[in-house]
Amino acid sequence: MYAQLIDDAAGHTLAAASTLCQEVATDSKDAPKNIAAQKVGSRIGKLALENGIKQVVFDRAGYKYHGRVKALAEAARQAGLKF
Repeated sequence: MYAQLIDDAAGHTLAAASTLCQEVATDSKDAPKNIAAQKVGSRIGKLALENGIKQVVFDRAGYKYHGRVKALAEAARQAGLKF
């Protein structure tokens, strides 16, 4: 699972987090997928706030808002991100 913060106007990735990044992977190697999604959401929320980003548009890319997508979004909101 991965999440990215992208500036569409400039075409730049501002921040990214995934289950493959070191901060998340060590904790979620054997964790259930929903727990791993929560950790990715928390990480992307933290990275956003560190970069001064407080509000984003959440693009689910056609995926339904439940399960892992919901877990990631709720964790990002709890980290302080608004969307």
